[in-house]
Amino acid sequence: MATNRALQVQSLSADLGGLALVDLPMPAARAGQSLVRIEATALGFPDLLMTKGLYQAKPAVPFIPGMEGAGTIVEAAPGSAFVAGDRVIVGGLTGAVARYGLFGDEAMLPLPASLSMAQGAALRAAYLTAWVALVRRGRCERGETLLVHGAAGGVGLAAVDLGLALGLRVLATASSESKRHAIAALHPDAEVIDGSPGFREVVLGLTAGRGADLIFDPVGAEVFDESLRCIAFDGRLLVVGFAAGRIPSVGANIPLIKGFSVVGVRAGEYGRRFPERGAENLASILALASSGAIRPHVHACFGLDDWRAAFDAMSRREVVGRSVILPHE
Repeated sequence: MATNRALQVQSLSADLGGLALVDLPMPAARAGQSLVRIEATALGFPDLLMTKGLYQAKPAVPFIPGMEGAGTIVEAAPGSAFVAGDRVIVGGLTGAVARYGLFGDEAMLPLPASLSMAQGAALRAAYLTAWVALVRRGRCERGETLLVHGAAGGVGLAAVDLGLALGLRVLATASSESKRHAIAALHPDAEVIDGSPGFREVVLGLTAGRGADLIFDPVGAEVFDESLRCIAFDGRLLVVGFAAGRIPSVGANIPLIKGFSVVGVRAGEYGRRFPERGAENLASILALASSGAIRPHVHACFGLDDWRAAFDAMSRREVVGRSVILPHE
């Protein structure tokens, strides 16, 4: 009898000790859910946090991790807009680090022909976050200066890629020389700078003292603190996350005096609150990917048996873009 090989979080742990590969019963398509052969799963930091119980969403144990992937529909649900054989991007809170999974139409997007399965798996979450941040919340305008922190990460690199596609001047920071070289090689039109303390002076120097119009910050802590000192008047400081750990704060007098806005970014919630705009966001990303204007970067691919190496690379902050698990290899 066919089984579904999957990675399962059997208990929450700080060191991935609660994860194991298991053989589960093969799922079957049913009303509202199509059976997808998952060809690639992109790992993100939320996947790692969920294995430790540190993410805001806490699925019941046991669960299969993996928020986004890409694959081929094996059997479409009755009434689905998709048919067997369609290449799709799949997304959800969990379930993608497996060879097969069940997904409703609302959790699937057509995979652009221009992208590989691995690239498709890495598209949705990162680029949706970047789009909502820059376009919806940041209201960016062509020619403005965008400063992207943590630009080697999956979300940060997506913001660099999208910012360039939107006609912004992009300044990208990274913490190590190797990551800065990697960003520069991928995006030679971006201006890559050291993200260590003191970046304020570099940003002000590059902008003739004006500062950045938009600052995309998934890091927080001291990076946020220093960003307050290199943002332009009428600028938008986009709060995306707190990868550095400390959640920073700012006195209300600072944005008042300096004339800028601190703007929260929750891409998924934005789509839930404004469904029509959410659909437009996804359509815009797919159109840009289909045209080749944006392209997710895959750092490395791992077989399912090497899942621990994929998670460890992410834990050590070695990944530029996204690491991808190929469940059938």
